[in-house]
Amino acid sequence: MSIANDVRIYFRNKPYMLEAIEKDIANLSKLARVVQDDLKIENTYAVKAALSRFSEEIKKTKHKREEKILNIFKRCKVSVWDNISLLISDKYIDIENRAKVKIEPYRIYIVDKRIFEKYKKEIKDELLQFFDECTVLHISSPKEIQKTPGYLATILSILAEQNINVIEFFSCYAETIILVERFDALRAYEILYKLMG
Repeated sequence: MSIANDVRIYFRNKPYMLEAIEKDIANLSKLARVVQDDLKIENTYAVKAALSRFSEEIKKTKHKREEKILNIFKRCKVSVWDNISLLISDKYIDIENRAKVKIEPYRIYIVDKRIFEKYKKEIKDELLQFFDECTVLHISSPKEIQKTPGYLATILSILAEQNINVIEFFSCYAETIILVERFDALRAYEILYKLMG
């Protein structure tokens, strides 16, 4: 195996270092020494050269991927469902819902808060967990998101960077549902709305 290939494989398992390279904030000389020590390679020049080439490749790839993702964002629509409760159970619950997901052994229900309040006493013992004060951000996207790496990761990263906790997240075909706590909803909506132009 070549040193260049060893360097590529090394960074596949180091996403935080990869991100520093992509953002052009890594000191490549210092990073080359770290890689050299970790991989026990004697040729410093070869590691530096391989890292430099790798750095240029991933910056170009990232730039193309970001352009594609931004283009998709411009064609998305975001809507809000407010006054939502999220119910998690390992049993079937007969309750009117906006959406439900079954992933054995769990069932996840997105219901209007008023409906949950109405049946709360009856079903509370059936629930493993519930979140009372939620808002859903519903994103309708073009179909090509299914073939676009990083689309969903970008949305989640941007929300995380703004310290917005995603309680639950579902994606099916071109529809994405993100549940956040109600007090984060306005900020989350504004972030996504700006992102989508």
